[in-house]
Amino acid sequence: MAAASAGAILIYALAVFASTVWSDWAGDVLIIGELHDNPHHHAQQRNALIEMRPKAVVFEMLTPDEAAQLADVDRTADAMTAATQGFHWSNIADYADVLAQSPVIVGAALSRADMRAAFSDGAARSFGPEAGRFGLTTPLPAAQQSARESLQFDAHCTAMPPEMMGGMVEAQRLRDAAFARAVIDALDTYGAPVVLITGNGHARTDWGVPVYLEAARTGLRVDSIGQGEAGRPPQGTFDRTLTDAPTPARDDPCAAFSPKG
Repeated sequence: MAAASAGAILIYALAVFASTVWSDWAGDVLIIGELHDNPHHHAQQRNALIEMRPKAVVFEMLTPDEAAQLADVDRTADAMTAATQGFHWSNIADYADVLAQSPVIVGAALSRADMRAAFSDGAARSFGPEAGRFGLTTPLPAAQQSARESLQFDAHCTAMPPEMMGGMVEAQRLRDAAFARAVIDALDTYGAPVVLITGNGHARTDWGVPVYLEAARTGLRVDSIGQGEAGRPPQGTFDRTLTDAPTPARDDPCAAFSPKG
């Protein structure tokens, strides 16, 4: 992916900042979705944290151990870039400015072993004793199950057997519930508001993290924002969408699945 120019990011960030008064937001949890490789989305998240001053920020991109390693790191982008070298998320350095604005950093990423367990045995069994509290013991409605399997099939470039998609959906449900649990733990430990930084798929109000937050703790004031790109709104439903971010140059994500001559 070609790097976006710093000038373009700044222009976008200032434009969105002017139209979004984050300091006026009042709630318990703000979920800010993203496309993981869009630097303009990261700039928007940084602006939100500067204005909101949340008590804690939960990151999809960090494991709990990785987050703990950042507790005493100076809150500068350079320090965060250096401290996150070797972390499991491939472009974690792109989040340096967001991390630098996070007073408390919480990691919510699951291990590969947990994901494999959800794929093979189901999200509820992998999640553990609180699975019922978070709604994982309730099967998805048939229409949603079908839609989610179809979405997973497309996301994997139609290159994987369709019969594997049920396991993919279970792994996604496990992650949604785990992120919700991390948010609730952060609320209980640090107070409100808490921000969750995650992909748009997890931020969806129709079947993402907000659903599991509502199941586990009814009455939380939760808002979820999906971020799209010009001409490409995020899939799903959100409390608010931001759709005017420039699109960065990208390689074909399905190229890896193409046969090599």
